[in-house]
Amino acid sequence: MLDAGPLGELSHPRSNLPITDWLKRHLSAGVQVYVPDIADYEVRRELLRAGKTRGLRRLDSLERWLTYLPIDSSSLRLAAELWAEARRKGAPSADPRELDCDVILAAQAQPVAAIVITENTGHLDLFVEARRWQDVTAP
Repeated sequence: MLDAGPLGELSHPRSNLPITDWLKRHLSAGVQVYVPDIADYEVRRELLRAGKTRGLRRLDSLERWLTYLPIDSSSLRLAAELWAEARRKGAPSADPRELDCDVILAAQAQPVAAIVITENTGHLDLFVEARRWQDVTAP
């Protein structure tokens, strides 16, 4: 499952980035790669703000190869539980006034037992297995 950082790299108009090759190797090996709606939201809002239409087109094109996971009520309820649990343990992943996209992403990852590919393993490791894409090789 891709977090916003790697998803943003993949939506970059230059398709020769190393992460693009990494993704192609995983897809060729039959790995199902998920994009949680919350990561799409984080990337899309910035592309829209900056008027980056080529990046938006590239982000939209990823839907042909990747599995997009919608945010549903059960994901949000689990995210609320994760958020509360992290605070009870004294390990919040975001300011209490923030939406905390990390717990929503983790709540989307747990039911499909996904490894989250991220640049920020520290926050996500509280909830799910999280790794940098450079550290995950195709089977």
